[in-house]
Amino acid sequence: MNLQIFGTKKCKETKKAEMFFKERRIPFQAINIAEKAMSKGEIQAILGSVSIDDLIDTESKIYEDKNLKYMVYDKLETLVNNPLLLKTPVVRDGKRATVGFQSEIWKEWISKK
Repeated sequence: MNLQIFGTKKCKETKKAEMFFKERRIPFQAINIAEKAMSKGEIQAILGSVSIDDLIDTESKIYEDKNLKYMVYDKLETLVNNPLLLKTPVVRDGKRATVGFQSEIWKEWISKK
């Protein structure tokens, strides 16, 4: 497994995801999207497993501040330019990815490694 966990230091769900893998002694790379945004290529790789609508946190303050609810916009470019719009955690293992805390899916990944 080559796990990456994208999230923020303040996100409780990201902390839970990190703890899930730590408890099982599964190594991972934690990436704080507040400091290092996902590249367009990384987001596109995740889109093979997750829809772009699932990646966007429509309940976030930044979503509201930018009035995205009422706009037509390029979702991919908006995520690249506004990484804090991502719903976190985004957990990626190669071509597989999940959004949010998805322990049941991660258990499947671990059992098939």
